[in-house]
Amino acid sequence: NPHTNKMTRRETLGIVIFAEPANEMQRRFNQEMEEKAEAIRCIRYQSLINEQFGFLDKTKQKMDFLAYFEKKAKSKYDKWMSVYLHFKKFCGGRCTFGDITTELCEDFREYLLYAHNLRHPDKKIPLSNNSASGYWSTFRCLLKMAYKEKYITENVNDFLEYIEWDDVIKEFLNQDELIRLAQTPCDSDVLRRASLFSCLTGLRFSDILNLDWKNIQEIAGIGLCV
Repeated sequence: NPHTNKMTRRETLGIVIFAEPANEMQRRFNQEMEEKAEAIRCIRYQSLINEQFGFLDKTKQKMDFLAYFEKKAKSKYDKWMSVYLHFKKFCGGRCTFGDITTELCEDFREYLLYAHNLRHPDKKIPLSNNSASGYWSTFRCLLKMAYKEKYITENVNDFLEYIEWDDVIKEFLNQDELIRLAQTPCDSDVLRRASLFSCLTGLRFSDILNLDWKNIQEIAGIGLCV
């Protein structure tokens, strides 16, 4: 199976034909569908032989890498989609698996070092070095998946450099400062409670925005937990 990499006896194409064609049109339709199924079978067989003996599979080379990237990003978390949008912008909205070369990936690495935050396109806010490093690591993870699933024939990661991570000193409130914050008047009560909730749980702003009541559970002997 090309998607799960598990052995299978058959691959369903989703092509339906008339079991008992009643006229010439239905018989012609059946013949055309059978010819298409046979063509697909030949392509799949050729692909399997190419993989088995290490030949270049031109069929996979022409497949849409961006569509693959988007599918993976939707099954992950927000950062993956951000990296996808940056890569889509970088490549102009078109990229096949055959386009994935060391040179292209190095150019994308350079792009990330000077890219702007896509969430605020009007403000032209540059990505921080750590954001670029995180996005680059995510992209390298995608390349590893594509290589493992045999969509690309070369492990491009072997030839790519990392983007070094900058050490960041995390600022936090001590207990006295937190008490002062809790006692400070605020025009928006929900903002005040959300801020204190963030301080007490360590959840980021984006995590709190996505928080739902189903994420709060009571555990025996502990109490309410996120």
